[in-house]
Amino acid sequence: MAVKTKNQVKKSQVGHEVLLELQGVKKYFPIKGGILSKVQGHVKAVEDVSLKLYEGESLGVVGESGCGKSTLGRSVLGLEELTEGKVFFRDHEIQDLKRREKLKFVKEMQMIFQDPYASLNPRQRVGNALEEVFTMHTDMSAKEKRDAVLQLLEEVGLKAEHFDRYPHEFSGGQRQRIGIARAIALNPSFIICDEAVSALDVSVQAQVLKLLKVLQEKYNLSYMFISHDLGVVRYFCDRVLVMYLGTTVELGSVKSLFDNPIHPYTQALLSAIPRPSVHAARKKIRLQGDLPNPANPPTGCPFHTRCPVAQSICSEKKPAWEEVEPQHFAACHFAGVKIEQDI
Repeated sequence: MAVKTKNQVKKSQVGHEVLLELQGVKKYFPIKGGILSKVQGHVKAVEDVSLKLYEGESLGVVGESGCGKSTLGRSVLGLEELTEGKVFFRDHEIQDLKRREKLKFVKEMQMIFQDPYASLNPRQRVGNALEEVFTMHTDMSAKEKRDAVLQLLEEVGLKAEHFDRYPHEFSGGQRQRIGIARAIALNPSFIICDEAVSALDVSVQAQVLKLLKVLQEKYNLSYMFISHDLGVVRYFCDRVLVMYLGTTVELGSVKSLFDNPIHPYTQALLSAIPRPSVHAARKKIRLQGDLPNPANPPTGCPFHTRCPVAQSICSEKKPAWEEVEPQHFAACHFAGVKIEQDI
């Protein structure tokens, strides 16, 4: 049976063993125009991203809409072909593997999508949709597949009676549980959660996040948790990667990044988190202008056109990716300068 049993349970622990490594990952989308649809430029959705993700870790990826978070996740899984760069999984370069070898690693890498309804076939019963996973990747008998699906449904908090229901008969939270069941069906080691709880009510978000944590503890899963909700990221993740215009601007543990953000963009993001009390003193950094065009990004530091502390060097020279504090990295000429602005 593909589903893990209780005697296979493993406690999650963030270790030093690298599970996933990205080296100089780039993803450009061509801009075509004219009668012959010639390529006239490129949208630089992901620009030179390098990072390591460890076994049992939850890595949050945050930033404004359009910063390249989802494209990065899709590129890691091979849903988008890389323009440049390398992706290593368990020290194996995914792009160089043969089809049969690649399939083995692909089964260890799964994704939970933002819209659980759109990721399900509305004309197919949920049980049959989950059975397809085992049909494609195992040689189970019909009974074994049904038993495996029933166990999956129980694993994510659903019941056997849900096997024969259609997607429209479930609530949003239940649909996302189905998406989680499909993601863990083949015993993956790594799951990308692409805005997995953003479409859910707050109370349902908490239930789904708790389920993800339970599964992580049980099966030693590693997550790349893509989200725009910094409160959820602070609760759920071990480290946080901040992206801006396709580039990485800061990376650190949840504690160090939230307690001491060292990049101006990160400081602006954190200042926008809603406070629980309307009477609490509140300071917010107001960024001027909109996100620049990724087809024509600014020279030097990509953030300098909106940065409150930018100087001439910021438009002339791209800042290096440096370890400003222990295990806390940033790309900024003035890393650590604190910005405060009352509103």
